[in-house]
Amino acid sequence: MEFHIVGGGSIGLLYAARLALAGYPATVWTRTEEQAAELNGCGIRLEAGDAARQAAVRAAPLSEAAATGPDQCASRTVLLAVKQPQLTPELLGLAGRLAQPGAAVLCLQNGIGHLERIAAAMPDADVYAAVTTEGARKLAPAVVRHTGEGELWFGPAARNARPGGASGGADGRHAQADGENGRHSQNLLLFALKKAGIDAYLSNDIHNRIYAKLLLNAVINPLTAIYGVRNGALPEDPARLRLMLALHKETEEVLRAAGMAPSEDTWKRLLDVCASTSANVSSMLADIRAGRRTEIDWINGGVSALARKAGLPSPLNDAMVTLVKALEQ
Repeated sequence: MEFHIVGGGSIGLLYAARLALAGYPATVWTRTEEQAAELNGCGIRLEAGDAARQAAVRAAPLSEAAATGPDQCASRTVLLAVKQPQLTPELLGLAGRLAQPGAAVLCLQNGIGHLERIAAAMPDADVYAAVTTEGARKLAPAVVRHTGEGELWFGPAARNARPGGASGGADGRHAQADGENGRHSQNLLLFALKKAGIDAYLSNDIHNRIYAKLLLNAVINPLTAIYGVRNGALPEDPARLRLMLALHKETEEVLRAAGMAPSEDTWKRLLDVCASTSANVSSMLADIRAGRRTEIDWINGGVSALARKAGLPSPLNDAMVTLVKALEQ
C-alpha cells in the first residue's frame, strides 16, 4: 500500500512521517517547489516530547500531478490534508489525477460543504469522510511537532449526505465502499494506519462525528481568533465563558435540527477539549496571525447555512463569520 498526502501542513506532515516510519511509501504533494525540495533532501523531522525521528519521504509540487498516470500499485490511498480554502477546482483536478480507480481518498477538512465537491472531482475513487483529533504544529517546511495524541475516524462519505450533501456518482461508484470488496479495502487501510501508530477507527456514523467536531470548532476556533488567546484561556474569563455557552447552545440547536444525534455531555466535552489542548493555538487563530484565509465560511458559515435550511435563526454564528472575516482583511 502506498500513500499520497496532498498538503505539506501540520497534519499532512504528521501523517506522512508516521506512515513512512512504518515502512509505507509516502509521497507528499506540496504547494511550493521549495518545500518539496527540502523534503526530498532531508525528509520530515517528527518531534514528540523530548524525542525526534527522521522520516524519509518523496515529495513533489502538486502542479506535477498533472503528469501523473495510472501505476501498478495494488492499493493507493490519498490523504487530502489541505484546508477548505485550498480546495479549489484546480487543486481538486490535480488531486484527482492521484486518485486512480479504486483508490481510497480520506478527506481531513474541518467544517462542512466539501464532500460533494471532492466526490464529483474523483468519481472513480472511494471517498471517505474523516475526522481527526490529533494535534500537530508545523515548525518549518520539513519539521512537525506532535502536540497532542488523538484519534482518526473515517467512513464512506456517500453513506449519508447530510454534511455538505455528498452522494455517490451517477454510476454509484462510491457505494462500492459499502460492499464486501470495500470492507476488505477499509480493513487493509485501517491496518496500515494502526501499524503507523495512528489510533484509527472505522465509523458507521461518520457524519454524526463530523457534526460533533463542528460543534467544537464553531465555538473554539472563532472565539480564540477574535480574542487572540490559546484554547485554555478561552473559558477563563467570565464574559468569554458566557459567549461560549450562548454560541454552543445556538450551534447545537442547529446541528440537532440537521440530524446530529442527541448527547447530554456536549458542553462538558467542549470545556474538556479547552483544558486538554490548553496550550494549543487554534488553527483559525494561527491563520489570522499568518495572514491566511480561515475556514470560517465552512465552520460557522456552514452552521449558518444549515440554520437557513431549517428555518432557524443563527445570529451568533452569523456574527462570528462577520467578525473573523474582518480580521482576515
